Order: sequence, then C-alpha cells, then structure tokens
Amino acid sequence: MDRRNFAFDRVNFILLAAGMAVVILGFVLMSGSGSTEESFNPEIFNTMHIKVAPVVTFLGFVSIVYAILRKPRDGKNS
Repeated sequence: MDRRNFAFDRVNFILLAAGMAVVILGFVLMSGSGSTEESFNPEIFNTMHIKVAPVVTFLGFVSIVYAILRKPRDGKNS
C-alpha cells in the first residue's frame, strides 16, 4: 500500500496523542473537591483551578489542531 495516500503520518498521530494527554491533564487539574451544602470549600477558587488548568487545556486543544492541520512530509522517511 502506498504511504503517500494517508492523510496523517506517524508524527501526526504522536502529536495528536500528546495533545489529548495535555487536555486530559488540564481537566484533571480543574477537578477538585467541591463545596457541599454543609461546608464551603475555598480551595475551588485557587489559582490552579481557575487559571493554570484552563490554560493547560487550551494549549492541549491548540496542539490537537496543529496535529490535524500539519501536512506530512512527502518522502520515504516519514
């Protein structure tokens, strides 16, 4: 089978998997224990949950878009 007919090459799939892992990491960082009706947990408003995690998630989505849009190189060493 001719490899030039594929839309993605190995590097595209590796970048796609890495981007998905970064997105999952961002969602894990966003999660945390919440408040209940009996007690308020102020940790839901810390910097990691409301600033760092969304930026990590956004960077993961950007890397996924790059992995999809990246054109594989034409050649025998792909």
